[in-house]
Amino acid sequence: MVCHGNICRSPLAKGIMIKKIHEQGIKNTEVDSAGTSGQHVGEPPDARTIANGLKHGVDVSSYKARQFKSADFESFDRIYVMDSANYADLMLLVENDEQRNKVKLFLEAAYPGSRASVPDPWYGAEGGFEEVYKIVDKACTVVVKEVKKGMLP
Repeated sequence: MVCHGNICRSPLAKGIMIKKIHEQGIKNTEVDSAGTSGQHVGEPPDARTIANGLKHGVDVSSYKARQFKSADFESFDRIYVMDSANYADLMLLVENDEQRNKVKLFLEAAYPGSRASVPDPWYGAEGGFEEVYKIVDKACTVVVKEVKKGMLP
C-alpha cells in the first residue's frame, strides 16, 4: 500500500488488509505500507488516521512511516498505490515490465476501469478520514476476496 507520506491512506489500508486477512484465516500473506516521499519516515500515522482506525477496530498506532524502496518490487507481488501521482512516482523507479505490472491503482480493485484515486484526507476535516476509511475498506474487501480465491500472484 503506497501513498505520498505513509501517514494517512496507506497505513490505514495496511491495517484494514491485515485485519481482513486475519479474519479470513489467510496465511502466508505479507502486507506493508510505504510512502513515495521520505518526509515522514519514522513517524507514526496521523492522529486522525489512528483515531478513525480505532473507531473501526483497526489499530495502526504502532506503524512507522517508511519510504518505498526499489527492493519492494522484489518483496511484493502486488503494489497498490492510492492515487495517480503515487503511480507516476513508482513508474519512475520501475526497471522492467514485471515490476511495472505489479503496480496498480488501489481503487481499480473495487471500481475496475475507473482510474479513481483514494482522496488524501490530510488537508481536510475529520469527516474526510471517515470517508477514506469507507473507500479503503471496500477496496480491501475486494482484494482479500481475490487473495482468498488465489487470483492474485
